[in-house]
Amino acid sequence: MSDAKVYINGRLVGFHKDPLKLVDAIRARRRSGQLPYTVSVTYYDTTNEVYIYTDAGRVSRPVIVVKDGKPLLTEEHIKALEEGRIRWKDLVRQGIVEYLDPEEEENAYIAPDYEHVTKEHTHVEIHPAIIFGVGVASLPYSERNLSSRNLHGAKMLDQGLGLYAANFRLRTDTMSYILYYPQKPIVRSRVADYMNYDRRPSGQNIVVAVTPDLYAMDDALVMNLDSVQRGLLRAVFFRTYTAVERRYPGGQRDRFERPTEDVSGYLGEEYYHAIGDDGLPIPETYVKGGDVLVGRTSPPRFLEEVTQFGIIEENRTESSITVRMDEEGYVDNVLITDDPNGSRMVKVKLRQEKIPELGDKFAARGGQKGVVGMFVPQEDMPYTAQGIVPDLIFNAHSFLSRMTVSYLLEILAGKAGALRGRRVDGTPWHEEPIEDLEAYLKSKGFRPSGKEILYDGLTGEEIKARIFIGPTYYQRLKHLVSQKIQARARGPIQILTRQPTEGKAREGGIRFGEMERDTLIGHGAAMTLYERLVEESDKTTILICEECGNVAVDDAIRRERYCPVCGSRKVQEVEVSYAFKLLLDELKALGIYPKVVLRDKA
Repeated sequence: MSDAKVYINGRLVGFHKDPLKLVDAIRARRRSGQLPYTVSVTYYDTTNEVYIYTDAGRVSRPVIVVKDGKPLLTEEHIKALEEGRIRWKDLVRQGIVEYLDPEEEENAYIAPDYEHVTKEHTHVEIHPAIIFGVGVASLPYSERNLSSRNLHGAKMLDQGLGLYAANFRLRTDTMSYILYYPQKPIVRSRVADYMNYDRRPSGQNIVVAVTPDLYAMDDALVMNLDSVQRGLLRAVFFRTYTAVERRYPGGQRDRFERPTEDVSGYLGEEYYHAIGDDGLPIPETYVKGGDVLVGRTSPPRFLEEVTQFGIIEENRTESSITVRMDEEGYVDNVLITDDPNGSRMVKVKLRQEKIPELGDKFAARGGQKGVVGMFVPQEDMPYTAQGIVPDLIFNAHSFLSRMTVSYLLEILAGKAGALRGRRVDGTPWHEEPIEDLEAYLKSKGFRPSGKEILYDGLTGEEIKARIFIGPTYYQRLKHLVSQKIQARARGPIQILTRQPTEGKAREGGIRFGEMERDTLIGHGAAMTLYERLVEESDKTTILICEECGNVAVDDAIRRERYCPVCGSRKVQEVEVSYAFKLLLDELKALGIYPKVVLRDKA
């Protein structure tokens, strides 16, 4: 066999007759501390190449070295670590623990735990849960789920509302959410302890019944209305508005003040009810969309009069900061400070209570997410023989293809934990035995399966099927329907195209795009398409010359219509989209002569 190529950080540096011996020598020196522990070396026998990497930015993770079928980390080492006689760095320096990057990990044979170590293994995991990321390892029983569901669960850990900072009252984040009553989960993963998750939880333990109920529909959740009224998963939303007294050339500047009627662009007295004479809002005042939050006036855009004594400020313009049209709430805090340029700056924090409503998104830690589809009064919800009414009904059909076993186990463990009065360990690959939880439920008179007899709240009759019910941890996600809903019947239009504005922030609707157009064409709904794109958009009437096809003019002074190109008085009114009229204007600006040919309707 030919000599193996040796690469360092992707560059060919030479050849070696015995690549395996080279790799073993580099690893031995790394484990003895003669080389940095960040150096990685890999041999690929398929291509007969050795890759050595020393560059920064590579992801690596620690594993325990196995030699002759025995892990080098022993009980003596663990005891010495606990007593403080040695440190983690000492284990790395002695070659007991080493860091592998993805390249070197390809050639390693890593056992999940000590029980599965054989002579073929090169390393063993410190704990099996370490193969997960922090997010997935924080989910209880996550080793029993599909990987896609675990990714969903980890992603939604970031989106859950909780207590993101202890000093949130003093912070001026652009947007922030606080859950009123965050709770520690009954079923937990010990990995979450290292994140201090219990100090900043982002959810609540609620009673869930898993059943294809009368109301169930796909992933929609059925919620107990009385639970919501008692404060279940209630949150508060903060938004910070910022205003600055800008300075302009010539000594002009903005002023925080209550605008008066002589100010250009004055909105009307009803919009200024929340501010004082200084232009600043009064704390705990209720405001809604369009109300002025910070009163401000700006100097005129064009200076009208300049005298020997300086600039006369006349006709100041309205430039107040107003509440977004889709928001309302109470003025929570007003902070006055300076910006980096030394100008006075005001930050106003608006507080809005967010009670769960239809369309709000919730998720369990197993990756089962859904939006609220219905609120049912407590008296109409099913109930157990002890009178326990679930806070939420979850559709059982959601399990068939997703196979989120962790969701079911969490309900079972949560039930046992609530009865025992202590939390349950659900750390992946290291949880409390399910058999013990089932035995405890049985000893307390419950079915080991977690199922119970439920009674229909509408009829009072016993539901014939046994219903799986118990407490589980649910998170309220930051996807609130009140901040996403978007619709309009009337509103502002764009100056250039005369079409309705686009986007929620500009009081616009959802744009009717090309694919929507194609859908209507495919369904043969031509008149609906005309209504959307012309009648309800930018319909306008233009004059077309019958002789030359050019756009004619309507002379209001001479009270006549004529073609400016050929002079003909034969013109016709034509209804078109204003965007089409703009297209004709642009073509003429390019030196192209667009001609509109008219003919009678068939």
